[in-house]
Amino acid sequence: MPGITGIITNRLSENHRVQLDAMVKPLVHEDFHKPGTVINEDEGIAVGWVSHAGSFSDCMPVWNEDRSVLLILHGEVYQDRGQIEELRTEGHQFSSADASFLVHLYEKLGRKFLEEMNGWFSGIIVDLREKQAVLFNDRFGVGRVCYHEDRDGFYFSSEAKSLLKVLPRLRALDVRSLGEVMSCGTVLQNRTLFSGISLLPAGSAWSFWKTSGVRKEVYFRPGVWEELPKLTDAEYYEQLKETWKRVLPNYFPGSERSGLSLTGGVDSRMILAWAPRAAGELPCYTFSGRYRDCNDVKLARQLANVARQPYQTIPINDLFLSQFPSLAEKVVYIGEGNLDVSGAIDLFVQREARKIAPVRVTGTNGGELLRRLVMFKPSGVVEEMVSPDMQRSLDEAVSTYFHELDCHRLSFTAFKQTPWFMNSKFMVERSQITMRLPFCDNDLVRLSYQAPPSQAQANEPALRLISEGNGALGEIGTDRALYLHSALGITKMRHLIQQFTFKAEYAYDMGMPQWLARADHALAPLRLEGFFLGRHKFHHFRVYYRDELSSYVREILLDSRTLKRSFLRKQAIEEMVRGHVSGYRNYTSEIHRLLTIELMQRQLIEQN
Repeated sequence: MPGITGIITNRLSENHRVQLDAMVKPLVHEDFHKPGTVINEDEGIAVGWVSHAGSFSDCMPVWNEDRSVLLILHGEVYQDRGQIEELRTEGHQFSSADASFLVHLYEKLGRKFLEEMNGWFSGIIVDLREKQAVLFNDRFGVGRVCYHEDRDGFYFSSEAKSLLKVLPRLRALDVRSLGEVMSCGTVLQNRTLFSGISLLPAGSAWSFWKTSGVRKEVYFRPGVWEELPKLTDAEYYEQLKETWKRVLPNYFPGSERSGLSLTGGVDSRMILAWAPRAAGELPCYTFSGRYRDCNDVKLARQLANVARQPYQTIPINDLFLSQFPSLAEKVVYIGEGNLDVSGAIDLFVQREARKIAPVRVTGTNGGELLRRLVMFKPSGVVEEMVSPDMQRSLDEAVSTYFHELDCHRLSFTAFKQTPWFMNSKFMVERSQITMRLPFCDNDLVRLSYQAPPSQAQANEPALRLISEGNGALGEIGTDRALYLHSALGITKMRHLIQQFTFKAEYAYDMGMPQWLARADHALAPLRLEGFFLGRHKFHHFRVYYRDELSSYVREILLDSRTLKRSFLRKQAIEEMVRGHVSGYRNYTSEIHRLLTIELMQRQLIEQN
């Protein structure tokens, strides 16, 4: 993922310059990633960055007119156009197509400019007038900043691997964090997998002075939104409609080519219904599997046709499976162990999506932020698989998770689930494309806090908004057979059928219970997975690990290096692998996480 990296110290040395160059290199993942550096010896600051060519932040470094203020930014900001034009009328000169206006917004508002910024970002302001630097990120914490402090300086980067590159003493796993990855699929709180490396809290503005150290402050707290008054049903819907119409065009700026990742659900359909693009100008695409066209493909094709937009599918086929080993390694390297190897799917499809359009607009996080859906929770790990010490870490992870869950549900999904769990997926996807998520807009999330209890988890406001934006789209049922208006009995029956087939597919894929795995193995010649799979999902790792990827699973997990890991039990791992690749057991989730941890160990700990 493109990002920022740097060192803040009392005295820059030649070694710091060498370190900076080394810290930038791990952020360059593709040929179209553009790196750069800037050094200010007087202030003891060395900063590097990597951006997508032609992106919003591909204008670094940004100076004000008299070169007294420097801005380095990673990410995108969706600012009110009137506020931007006001800066121009005040005499500032900047491009309307990139981040250059932000340095002038800082000149006007000082550090309060962070409260005005809407988007996902991280960056640093160097104010030579005040002799200070301010390191910051967005209020959700998606603009990830890893850091380490020692006597030699303050080291920071969007990716921890930059710090591991120049500070080899940090190349050690944090046992508590490892337990959280194995149990919850991600590191919780503001920690990383690596001892001594932490995350900048969401909404941070940390000020550095060469003579007086650092002041660690937060410019936004979720409690401000939690205290907002609840609206009535009618008030909420009217404000939702007004806000959606107002903010959505900000995610389709200028003439930059954007594609819509379209599914059969409500969230991407909301975007399609109100997208500020004429017919034929918004390419739509959906990811498809090898068994049949899933519901998402069938519905998305129909939706795009109704909206008169071009449509195509991106298939998961033999090409993906042949590339899986290299894709898995790259996913683990970019995601730093927080996204398991199943994220190889995300890397593969986003590479293909970039060929359609360099910008991906998506309904991701719509359900999480408008309907407060919790997308992850602790999962059981086979106790015989891990050492007693690791089992204690797994138990602690469960306690930590439920402690963090004990808060306002929307604050959990917006300010914990999004930066901790979802962000690793975003990191991998954003290494390939520019992602725009309208449902994460500040104004929209703020409004969601005011939803009345009857609407806080309901689909009805979204379905109604779709119908008012494009009536024809509103007449087509969703992937779960949800309609705004229809015969109650028929709708209920359709919904139950879709729910049944969805759960049946899960039970025949990664959720298959062990008794069913044994029965399926006995009936293997019938190839029953062809009947159940592909109706809702486009990837099926239980079958992949059993068949096409079985050799790779054995190669990695039965390797002596893996089996000697202190937190694993050799015999249990061997039995698990043999059972799954032979088809009479199902350990899909365990294989995901074991492959991820092992690849992370080899790439980031042993080979960095």
